[in-house]
Amino acid sequence: MGNLLKVQDLKTYFKTDRGLVKAVDGVSFYLDEEEIIGVVGESGCGKSVTMLSVMQLVQSPPGKIMGGKVIFEGQDLLQFNPKGAEMRSIRGAKIAMIFQEPMTSLNPVLTICRQITESLELHLGMSGYAARERAIELLRLVGVPEPEKRIDDYPHQFSGGMRQRVMIAMALSCNPKILIADEPTTAVDVTTQAQLLELMKDMVTRFRSSLIIVTHNLGVVARYAQRIYVMYAGRVIESGAAKDLFKNPRHPYTSGLLKSVPRLGEKHGTRKLVPIEGLPPNLINMPATCAFLPRCAYKIKKCQEEPWPELRLAGDNHHFVSCYAELQEKL
Repeated sequence: MGNLLKVQDLKTYFKTDRGLVKAVDGVSFYLDEEEIIGVVGESGCGKSVTMLSVMQLVQSPPGKIMGGKVIFEGQDLLQFNPKGAEMRSIRGAKIAMIFQEPMTSLNPVLTICRQITESLELHLGMSGYAARERAIELLRLVGVPEPEKRIDDYPHQFSGGMRQRVMIAMALSCNPKILIADEPTTAVDVTTQAQLLELMKDMVTRFRSSLIIVTHNLGVVARYAQRIYVMYAGRVIESGAAKDLFKNPRHPYTSGLLKSVPRLGEKHGTRKLVPIEGLPPNLINMPATCAFLPRCAYKIKKCQEEPWPELRLAGDNHHFVSCYAELQEKL
């Protein structure tokens, strides 16, 4: 299996009245066929903008993709007109996205039937009746009860978890090769969260697709992702196989994320949760040095003198880190 998607040195900036916001500043990652990866980081680190850039859905103005490549099926998607037929033929049909908040992503004045059948008619050329039957089948696949009755309901008639299932059905309607799930479980309770993640995993296996899970919670991707990319201030600061990253994090930020979440199986009081002190940097006035420096407990003299380091190999199995300190013995 080869790389299905390869993103190289992606840069997306937003021009504001207060200055230039470098939301994505040189992000690179890849996704293999039938693989699940996780993209993790705090709110504002550039996760969602990275995925919107891949889909060429960044609102312009104020946003603009300044550089980089998004290679999919041998073609650089950034060379296509965002509003052109080539890019429209890829969105939904080959690369689909489950957006963060289903209530604002679903059109409140259109029935669920119309919102699912639209892409089926557009990309697969289905007739009205065939598209409706396919939409009912999709709702049944994602666990919506009595889909024959619910198909003509409106979004406000569904709970948060059911709306998210509808979003998954819409994303899977054309059997895309890549599914991007942007914070897919933010608006639901813990039980529904687990159900939705299992559902997406099963659907990816069934349709032989690849999945990118975008989240702020390392615990969400622990069970599902084969590889993880950790982002901070618009850059990837650590990447590697999930088991290696959880067992031996090399960046202080990754370690902080792991220490700030509870773990299943631990007895009460055996481990104290430690928050990451401080706030993320202002992306308008970025420091020349490592952006995590003011919050880092492991900084050394070189960190305060040298530019933000590039990713370097930090171990076996393609584990990379952007850090000067030798953290493997400290964390």
